Order: sequence, then C-alpha cells, then structure tokens
Amino acid sequence: MRRRMKANARVMAVLLAGSTALAACASDESSGGSSSGSGENGGDLQIGLAFDTGGEGDRSFNDAAVAGVDAAIKEHGGTVTKLSPNADASNRADLLTQLADQGFDPVIAVGFAYSEVIGDVAQQYPDVTFAQVDGHVADAGNPSNLTGLVFAEEQGSFLAGAAAALKTEANHVGFVGGVQTPLIQKFEAGYVAGAKAVKPDITVDVQYISPAGDFTGFNDPARAQIVAQGMYDGGADIVYHAAGGSGIGVFQAAAASDERAIGVDSDQYQTVDDPALKAVIMTSMLKRVDVAVDNFIGEYVDGNVTGGQDEVYDLARDGVGLATSGGQIDDIQTQLDDYEQQITSGQITVPTTP
Repeated sequence: MRRRMKANARVMAVLLAGSTALAACASDESSGGSSSGSGENGGDLQIGLAFDTGGEGDRSFNDAAVAGVDAAIKEHGGTVTKLSPNADASNRADLLTQLADQGFDPVIAVGFAYSEVIGDVAQQYPDVTFAQVDGHVADAGNPSNLTGLVFAEEQGSFLAGAAAALKTEANHVGFVGGVQTPLIQKFEAGYVAGAKAVKPDITVDVQYISPAGDFTGFNDPARAQIVAQGMYDGGADIVYHAAGGSGIGVFQAAAASDERAIGVDSDQYQTVDDPALKAVIMTSMLKRVDVAVDNFIGEYVDGNVTGGQDEVYDLARDGVGLATSGGQIDDIQTQLDDYEQQITSGQITVPTTP
C-alpha cells in the first residue's frame, strides 16, 4: 500500500498547492454560485464542476475533486468552471443547468445530494456527459448519459479502524460523522468493524454533527470540535472524522487534548497549515476522488465513457486506502497490509451499515 500511496504523490502535491490558494478565495464566492477558469494549456475540453456543501477550499472532499480536474487538465489541456451551492444548497439543479446551458461538457457533480436533481437535468441535456461523485446512477433514475463515481468507503475505513485499535493506549476511540446518512454510515460501519477486528472489546464512540437532511454538518468546524472534545474528555484517545470541512474542528480538539485524530478523503496531514494540527493527524483515510475524477475525464477525452452505470473504486482499484505522511503508522504497516489483503481476497467482508 505504501508504494501505491507514494505513487500518487504528484496528485496530492497538486491538492496541497491548490488548497492553500483555494482556502483564501473560497470566502469570496457569492451565495448563488461562482465560477473560475483554470488550465493554461487551452484546448477544447471545457469541464463544468459543481461542488458539494463547503465548496472549494474545504481541504477535503471538494478539493480532492479539484485535484483530479487539475491533473486531467495538465494532461489533456482545457479549462474548468466551478460553481458552489448557495447557503441552503437549494440551487443544485440550477448549477448543473447553468453549466450544461453554457456548453460545458463533461459536467461533474460532487456529492450524493445531487442525486435528487441530476437525473432530471441529465435527461434535459442528452448530449452532455455527466458524472456524479458519490452518486449511483440508479438513484438518479438511470439516465444513459450519467456515470456514477462511487467508492468502497467501508473498506478504507476498516483499515482506519484497525490502525486506531493498533495505536490506541486507552482501548477507546471515536468516530465523528458529518451528516447521518447511509453514505457516511458506511464510514462508521467500516471503522467500527476494523477496530473490533483488532480488539473485540474496544470502546468506539459514535456521534453525528447533524441529522439526515441537514447538510450543515459538513461545514461546521465549531460544532465538530465540541463533539470531538466530548469524546476525548470521555476517554477516547483517537477520533476519526468523516465530516468534510468540519474535520478541522476534530483536529483542533485533538490538539487541545494532546491526543490523535484520523483525517478523511485527502491526505490531511499535507493539507493543514498549522503545525500543531499536523502533529495530531495519525493518518487519513484516502478516498481517491482525485483519481476517479481524473480517470473519468481521461475516459471522456478518449471517447470511452459508457454512461448509464457506476464505476466503483475500492481497495483493489486503489480507490481507498490510508495515507502514510508523518510516519505515525509506519510501525503497524505490516498488520495493515495483512488486513488489506484479507479484504481484497474476500476473506474479510466489510459491512456497509452499522
């Protein structure tokens, strides 16, 4: 696994460089959505990217999609226009319609919440190629011009849970989810299963920042800090978050408690600036949104997009895994590699529900 993660260092470097700039400009976006062009190579490729809640600069899920687009533009040329949802994310359909109307193709939506609207938009624009990160084609009504880019989050989270159990000194760890939805519950299920595979008697605290339907949990670091602090105060010494832009609050709680945390989606050791926060990030569960987006755009350029089906990124496809930056899991790498082999061989089936 370590060799594969190092092989992806180029894409992560793009993410790190982009995150610093994006964090500075994210607050300048208008509530109704904003756009920006990138890619100096020119070309006919015009990519439309519609963000999830939190938008550009979250140093997690959305920025991983940006890294994938930037990598594709570096290889193929072209430009990208990026739009962010408004405060209550009620204009998701408008964002997709705007991109399709303006001639962007492909159009990529980031996040499962687009499932409620992307099917209708795709049917209105049958000549536009759409993709949705974390969205199943079936959930959008099976349009033939939509590709779902989905992940085995439970498999990567199993490794995160195993790592937490192998490193805990308190036999007590925690999980903070952003929004209580089936998708984030996949992270929870895998994490708990991995921890208990190592130590069946381990205590795993679980709490969500917001309930289903309330997506503010992905962009509320203050609330995440309170939730995580409660876990540390209660005896947990490692907390894993699957909370998007809220995750920084978990790191702040870990630093205040002199404990450790596990990041998500991107290698968050590489994306935080504060040395105090960097020091507490034991590892991150890599959800290779960057790889999936980059691959999809490459398929589009080559004319190889099938459409009407999902592309699944799991451990076997290097779609999920653990980051090794900082060296805090180097001493348990052999055990983690063994668990990975058991998962990819089918010896271990990781649950997808708590």
